[in-house]
Amino acid sequence: MPLDRLGATLASHVKSLEDAGTAKGHEHVVVRVERAAGDRGPRFFLEGQGDKEFIRLNSNSYMGLGLHPKVVAAEERATQEFGAGPGAVRFISGTYDAHVALERRLASFHGRERAMVFSSAYAAIISTITPLVTEETVLVSDALNHNCIINAMRLARPAGKEVYPHLDLDALDKGLEAWKGKARRALVVTDGIFSMRGDHAPLDEISKICRRHDDAYPENVALVVDDSHGVGAFGATGRGTEEHTGSRPVDVLVGTLGKAFGVNGGYVTGSDALIRFLRESSQMYIYSNPITVGEAAAALKSLDVVDSPEGVERLKKLRALTKRFEVGLGKVGIETIPGEHPVVPLMIRDTGKTRDLVRYLFDNGVLVTGLAYPVVPRGDEEIRTQINADHTEGDIDHVLDLLGGYQKA
Repeated sequence: MPLDRLGATLASHVKSLEDAGTAKGHEHVVVRVERAAGDRGPRFFLEGQGDKEFIRLNSNSYMGLGLHPKVVAAEERATQEFGAGPGAVRFISGTYDAHVALERRLASFHGRERAMVFSSAYAAIISTITPLVTEETVLVSDALNHNCIINAMRLARPAGKEVYPHLDLDALDKGLEAWKGKARRALVVTDGIFSMRGDHAPLDEISKICRRHDDAYPENVALVVDDSHGVGAFGATGRGTEEHTGSRPVDVLVGTLGKAFGVNGGYVTGSDALIRFLRESSQMYIYSNPITVGEAAAALKSLDVVDSPEGVERLKKLRALTKRFEVGLGKVGIETIPGEHPVVPLMIRDTGKTRDLVRYLFDNGVLVTGLAYPVVPRGDEEIRTQINADHTEGDIDHVLDLLGGYQKA
């Protein structure tokens, strides 16, 4: 039976998003990739664009490991040996030795007792926060946390919620103070790297605030950090925002394999008690297939690369390219939010101008992503660019020349 009336309602909703300029819109389809060579980074070719080549400046593959020959070879070998899919959820028949080895390696990499892998980082944060929340829990969250945290808070049924202004630690402190005697447990939840802006949470200071209030909560103040954009790409050795800020290990650390590590999947790491509890209570772990054996093997190889002299050199290159781009933006008169993380936002602060600059860059062979309300607050409209370690100085300078030409036009 055709859904004529419902279909009309759905179509009207999409049109309203398009009219407001907030629709995600057309998805570009990659049909071919040329590997980096000489002073040129990887080039991407899109459906309908013929032989036109693009520099991809909107990829989370910060370390350039998705195209690393050792990572690709590891996935190919494991897939050849074990097949394309896991066959079932893990507690039935879907756990392989590569999954177990990867979890041990992640725990060791982050200095934790245990880790567990999910099908995605989004699934990891949803299925970590919701089972940890009881009717006697207060959730305390940064206002600019990622959508996955926001939705986890919507799904949970806590005693209360406190959302503090972005990086306002006084408000965080007051929120915990206000719930003393009213909640048995507090979960303070924050991104490590805020993905739209590239700035980071001061985890060292946040951890101190949590410890200061801890005794007032019978079941502790637990600090939960989603460092999906930080792990692998931030800190001197890729240990993320903890390493960059010199923080003690947070209580619950969520990361991803799909960004700096260049593969797919998410994970959570922490104490033995935490991981044993989550294996019995995380719905998206229990009832969803895991990542494939090939992906697990590729992720293991990515960890090996990051945790090696080659990884340290890639991190140094990544920081140098990020700095080069930030300095260049200043010279051409484009506002940004400076920092060491390779997310570099171009703060356009106008929806129409953002769309126009995205089109201009696309027409000139550069892929970027424009962000407008409600993804970012009104007045914070931006183009989020993301530097990768397999970009080159020539790539960065070419993009800066294009932006300079746009500014002069």
